[in-house]
Amino acid sequence: MAADLSIQPSGPGGDLGLYVHIPFCEKKCRYCAFYSVPLRGHDVSAFLDAVVCELDLYAPSQPVETLYLGGGSPSAVPEALLIGFLRRLLDRIGPVAECTLEINPAQASERLFFRLREAGATRLSIGGQSFHPRELDFLGRIHCADDIGRTVRAAQAAGFENLGLDLIYALAGCSLKTWEYSLEKALALDVPHLSAYSLTYEAPSPLYTDLQCGRVRPVDEELDRDLYEAAIDTLTAAGFEQVEISNFARPGFACRHNLRYWENRPWLGLGPSAGSWYQGRRTTNAADLDAYLAAIRQETFAYAERHTPSPLEIACETAVLNLRKIAGIHRAVFEQQTGYDPLTLFADPIRHHAALGLLDADPEGVRLTRQGLFIADSVLCDFAAIDSGFG
Repeated sequence: MAADLSIQPSGPGGDLGLYVHIPFCEKKCRYCAFYSVPLRGHDVSAFLDAVVCELDLYAPSQPVETLYLGGGSPSAVPEALLIGFLRRLLDRIGPVAECTLEINPAQASERLFFRLREAGATRLSIGGQSFHPRELDFLGRIHCADDIGRTVRAAQAAGFENLGLDLIYALAGCSLKTWEYSLEKALALDVPHLSAYSLTYEAPSPLYTDLQCGRVRPVDEELDRDLYEAAIDTLTAAGFEQVEISNFARPGFACRHNLRYWENRPWLGLGPSAGSWYQGRRTTNAADLDAYLAAIRQETFAYAERHTPSPLEIACETAVLNLRKIAGIHRAVFEQQTGYDPLTLFADPIRHHAALGLLDADPEGVRLTRQGLFIADSVLCDFAAIDSGFG
């Protein structure tokens, strides 16, 4: 039976996003801190059944606008199981405006992409990461550089126009020249959405352990900034709009599901470790496949954490997420969503960071300047801390 979720809805509008965390991988990438388990040795079919059961526990009455299958590696799931699973989800939630699956280039084929499109997928997010063999090896990726182009061309041949490609910069031993090469190769593939992430060392990833033991060293801050500036300049010159700190898209191709997160609009997360922001409550499922399956078999949710934030907490969370977008906080939308005027609530941090040239504020709202993008985390911390007193 479904748990009591009779709380006030979160955010504006009456629709939902749906995220599914598929934890299976052929091999753990060295930088990955997300929850994942080896594909071999697990009953994939039983897991997919459990996800459908979890969705049935929620039984959302709102229309679902976006569906996103991430992981892990959804493309590691055997083709017939993956197609059947996608059809089952869409049978329950109905047509969606955007349906994205994450794809590992080592697990791609034109046949798979044709079948995914027939089943209802509209968008693919391809984890390319780098076009340099040495960097792919450093990251622990199982594909080679040539696989990236083959994957993109196969997706395009199958009729996918809405494609995203992820890249990572600031890898050990990199240079401005190696990064510009990856950007050029990505642009040549004519993909309408590109993500450019600076490498982070997060526990419990293998690279984090290597960093702690002194086996690897992060690039210095000056080079990291030069690489980020190169991404902004190269991609905007090529006709991309910077949508968010790390995401660039041609007009009309911003990822609608990710926009939900940055706008702090509600979504359901299914699967182990998945988080939700639903009916005024934040929850996170247990990051343990066995514990997740055991809970769902008992027809209970697999929460490891749950929290009902106060209105002030919601306003702070919304501001931090909004400021990740290049458009920033829209004053009227923010006030409608949270009940607070952002220019009043955040007057002190806005004044402080605007004086430093890190924020741009006007009667319509507030946003990071280009200078602010480079140290966004430190700026956003001050908006997150309003409920405990800025400064």
